[in-house]
Amino acid sequence: MSAVRMDGKALSAKVRGSILAETEELKKKGVTPGLAVVIVGNDPASEIYVRNKERACEQCGFYSEKYALPEETSQEELLGLIAQLNESPQISGILCQMPVPKHISEQAVIDAIDPRKDVDAFHPVNVGKIMVGNFDFVPCTPAGVMELLDEYQIDPMGKECVVVGRSNIVGKPMAMLLLHRHGTVTICHSRTQDLAEVCRRADILVAAVGKAGFITPDMVKEGAVVIDVGINRNAEGKVCGDVAPEVMDKASYMTPVPGGAGPMTITMLMKNTLKAAKLQHNL
Repeated sequence: MSAVRMDGKALSAKVRGSILAETEELKKKGVTPGLAVVIVGNDPASEIYVRNKERACEQCGFYSEKYALPEETSQEELLGLIAQLNESPQISGILCQMPVPKHISEQAVIDAIDPRKDVDAFHPVNVGKIMVGNFDFVPCTPAGVMELLDEYQIDPMGKECVVVGRSNIVGKPMAMLLLHRHGTVTICHSRTQDLAEVCRRADILVAAVGKAGFITPDMVKEGAVVIDVGINRNAEGKVCGDVAPEVMDKASYMTPVPGGAGPMTITMLMKNTLKAAKLQHNL
């Protein structure tokens, strides 16, 4: 048995098509969704992400602004820019690319963004809303995973769901979304005892640890759904996930890397920006 490959590229194109159609309707009402992307310093990986976000804005018919600030930008200057963007009627969503240089507090940046424009869903207000299940925005990677599960008609209800990784960006919100959909959720991390045994219980296994090939076939139950959100480079410099490729032979469904959860992340950012524009104009 070889797993069905969950095609994030195809789903991403489909979702972007529907976002573009909705954006065209909004423009008839005089509303254009706008995304501001702020990047501080020159981190090559961040620069690639920012380019991809600009391209996605074009595909979805959005207005976009990019602010590339030098490494030595002070925290005060950055927070001043965010304050301006909070007030700008053209901007529906604000995204500050992480990591920021060491002299700037990431939390201060997150806290400064208006929760109604926080399309990354990192602001404590939005985090709290996800906790209680009454949310407007969801962090983009977990949101993309849920779209993939829906597309392949995989319902978490009553299933054993194991999330490996407890980051604020992926692991924790992923667990909450699965819980809101009535999954029985276990979160694993570096202190989890007998990790392989816990993973083997999973009907739906989400790997978000940032270690190439960390999940091996012996850690996966026969017929499990395996979602790999890791993006790493192996010894040969090739992009690979947190799940060893051989797991394909054991799983029923699996996201490839690249081309699985990755393409969905930026598409969900577009979806959040569209939603922000509608909320800000009471549409």
